[in-house]
Amino acid sequence: MTQHRRRRRDAARRVIRKRAAVAAAVVGTVALGTGVGVWAATSGGDGGPQQSARRSSDRVPGAGSAEPGTPSASPSPSRSYPLSQAPRTIPAVRSHTAEHGPGWKPRAGGRVLVSDAGLADEGRLAAGELGLTYAGVKNDARAGDVRLALGGGGNQESYTMTVRGGRVDITGPGEAGVFYGTRTLKQEVHGGGTAPEGVVRDEPAKPVRGFMLDIARKPFSETWIEDRIRELGDLKFNELGLHFSDDQAFRIESTTHPEIVSADHLSKAQVKKIVDLANSRHITVVPEIDSPGHLGAVIAAHPDLQLRNASGVATRGAVDISKEASAKIVDDLLNEYAGLFTGDQWHLGGDEYQALTVRDPQASYPQLAAAAREKYGPGGTVADLATGWLNARADTVRAHDRTMRAWNDGFLRGTSVQPAEDLRVAYWTGKEIGARQPDEYLSAGRKVVNYNDEFLYYVLGQPQTFVYPTGQRIYQQWNPRVLRGTAAVPARYEGQVLGGTFAVWGDFPNAQTEEQVAAGIRMPLRATVQKLWDPGEPPLSWAEFGKLSDRLG
Repeated sequence: MTQHRRRRRDAARRVIRKRAAVAAAVVGTVALGTGVGVWAATSGGDGGPQQSARRSSDRVPGAGSAEPGTPSASPSPSRSYPLSQAPRTIPAVRSHTAEHGPGWKPRAGGRVLVSDAGLADEGRLAAGELGLTYAGVKNDARAGDVRLALGGGGNQESYTMTVRGGRVDITGPGEAGVFYGTRTLKQEVHGGGTAPEGVVRDEPAKPVRGFMLDIARKPFSETWIEDRIRELGDLKFNELGLHFSDDQAFRIESTTHPEIVSADHLSKAQVKKIVDLANSRHITVVPEIDSPGHLGAVIAAHPDLQLRNASGVATRGAVDISKEASAKIVDDLLNEYAGLFTGDQWHLGGDEYQALTVRDPQASYPQLAAAAREKYGPGGTVADLATGWLNARADTVRAHDRTMRAWNDGFLRGTSVQPAEDLRVAYWTGKEIGARQPDEYLSAGRKVVNYNDEFLYYVLGQPQTFVYPTGQRIYQQWNPRVLRGTAAVPARYEGQVLGGTFAVWGDFPNAQTEEQVAAGIRMPLRATVQKLWDPGEPPLSWAEFGKLSDRLG
C-alpha cells in the first residue's frame, strides 16, 4: 500500500470518529437539556410512555432520509424529563415521591372516572372544575384521565395521588380522603398548570379543622356562608360551626317556638341547602344553641324565664335554671334542630352563666341555691346546679347520637357534680373566674378542641383586649398544642388535642361588612389549616406562603 493511500484511509477514519463524537454530544445535550422546557410546555397527557416512545423514534433533523421501517443511520435521542418537584398547595402535602415525567394537565377528551358510585359527587365536582367529562363508573383508563377509587385502610381522610403515564389516580380508604386528593389536584392545576409527576401520600395530623361563625350577633347571608363552605372545602377544613342563638338574636326558623325567631333569619330550607353543600365538601356543620347563658333572644319572648337576683334585678342573658320551663324550651329547640343539622357533632355552649360571676352565688340567687340543695343534698351549690343543667342538655343531644363539646368555662371546678365524661372541651380562654390551665382538662382525660382566643378569635370591632388575628402570627407562632396564651401544652397530650377552630364573633356587627370579613380572615384561615394539617415547621417562609396563596386564588 502506498503512503498516499494510507494517508487517505487514516484521514477518512478520523472524519468518521469526529462525526460519531459530535452525534453523541448532540444526543446527550438533547437528553439532558430539554426536560424543563418540555415539562412546562407539554399539554395534559403529552409525553406519556406511548408518546415518549413515539418521539424517541423520530429522526434527528439533518440525519438523512431513510425508507419507512429502515433503521436510521444515526440513533435518535430519547426524550427525558427532570425529576419532578413537590406540588405547591395549601395545606402543603405531607409526602411526595418525585419521578421523571411531564406531569399532567387537563386536555380535550379527558375524563374523570370513579370506581364506586359513592364517589359520583366527588367525580362530578372535579370534572366540572377541571373542564373534563364525568364518565361515571368505569374500569378502563387512557391518557388524560383522572380516576378516583376507594381502597386501602387507615385514616379515612388520607389519600394517595399518582401522576404517571399521562394519567392521575387518586385512591383513599374513605370518600373524604379521595375528595381531598381532588383538592390537591385542583390547586396544582390552577396554581401551576400542571400536576407534577410522582406520588403524593397525604393525610391530616388533626381530625378537627374548623371554622366557626357567629350569625346571632351579625347575620350573614346564605350566599356568603356558601362561598365560605367552598373556600373551606378547597382548603381541606372539615367543620363549620354555626352559633345562631345569643342575647341579640335567634337566627334560624323554628316550628316549635316561632316566637323567639328574629326578623332577619335563615329559613330551614336555606339551612338545609347550607348543610347539603357542606356535606358535599365533607364538612360537618356543628350547631350551637348556647345555654344557660346567652339566651337573651329566647328570654325576650319569655320574660318569665329570666334569672333574677335576690333583689329582683334581671340578669342579662341568663335563664333561671331552677325552673322546669327553662329546660323544656331549650330541649324543644335541641330536639327540633337535631333533624336539621344531620352531622355527628354538637356544641352545647355552657359558658358565661352570669349567676356564677358574683362573689356569693348562693346568697345572690337563693332560688338557685334552694334548687341545688333539693336536687343534690345539703351541700349542693349553684355551680352543681349549672353542671347538672349542662349534663341534662347533653342527655337530650346524646339521644340523637351526637358527639358533644362545651366551652371550657362551662366545666366548673370544685363541684360535687361532674360534667359528663363524653363532653369534649372547647378551650377558648384562660380569663374566666377560677380559670384553669388546659393541663387540668387534659390530665383528667378530656379531649380538647383548640379555640385559643389569643390567635383564633376574629372579634368584630376588636372590643376589650381583642385584636384581629393575622395569618403570619398563626403561621409562625401557633400550633394545635398552644391552647392558652402562647405556651404549648406538653407533647404527651398530642393525641387528646383533636384540632382547632378559627372563630368569627360579631360583637360589633357593623364594624365590618361581609366582604371585609371575608378578606380579613382569608390568610388566617390558610395559616390555621396549614398548622392543623401538619403542625410542624412549614416548608415555605411566610412570604413564600403569601405568594402561593395569591397564585392559588
